[in-house]
Amino acid sequence: MKKALLALMAALTLLPVQLSAGKKPSELKVISYNIRLGSADDGTNSWTYRAMASVEMINDQKPDIFGLQEAMDEGCRGPMGQTKTLVEYCPGYKCVGIGREDGKEKGEKMAIFWNKKTVKMIKWGTFWLSETPDEPSMGWDAACFRTATWALMKDKRSGKKFYYVNTHLDHVGWEARKKGLALIVERIAAINPKGYPMVLTGDFNMTIDRPEFDDLKKIMTNARESAYKTDHVKTFHNWGKVKGDDKDYIIDYIWYSGFSSCPEYETITEEYSGRKFVSDHYPIKATLIF
Repeated sequence: MKKALLALMAALTLLPVQLSAGKKPSELKVISYNIRLGSADDGTNSWTYRAMASVEMINDQKPDIFGLQEAMDEGCRGPMGQTKTLVEYCPGYKCVGIGREDGKEKGEKMAIFWNKKTVKMIKWGTFWLSETPDEPSMGWDAACFRTATWALMKDKRSGKKFYYVNTHLDHVGWEARKKGLALIVERIAAINPKGYPMVLTGDFNMTIDRPEFDDLKKIMTNARESAYKTDHVKTFHNWGKVKGDDKDYIIDYIWYSGFSSCPEYETITEEYSGRKFVSDHYPIKATLIF
């Protein structure tokens, strides 16, 4: 009887610990990375010289999901295209994305990568930031074709579904930035009637004080500004040539809605494979809690 009582007391003592462990929140590690188009002649910073640095960065950071801007496969300088290199040398990752010029392989891709061990792809698509978003087209005063890729995903650890959207707004046209972002806000609402958690990543080519962000701020939260642990390092550095106040060159973002919190945001400035810069932008990372 005494032994049974002692065993019961021990079990009751351990119960709160077990319950606490069972309630551990599920995390989603997200990266947004402007990889710098692989066709660019950047001298010793061209893709052929820094491909393995990008691979090492992803394998070191181990995101559950990440979005690439400017990713190219056709016309790339180097033995292999950019998305193909990461699929080949980053074990466990898959990706989706189409070329913005023809809806196939031509031009830059707004690619979405996910870790097959932690995330499952359900469905995905791409739309153009233009007056005719369902076909390859250039919008308003844009200098380039611009797109957004979206995906409905499932977190395998928690079983929760979420949407991920990845984009790159135009670098020249202010009207294209304004109306392109307005289209993204409209599409986010349309594709997500059930109100699943949502992540939006990308190079927005403008600083956070711009009025073009006003409508997005009403429905999503900026990870950099809301994280418990954060920084305010410039994201565009042009191979270290950009000088001046960092806030004037923070143009890459991770936005979210439907998650309970963002404990950590980080601008990734580490050197990889002996290279000071993996791109002309620093990748950015956020940890989101379902």
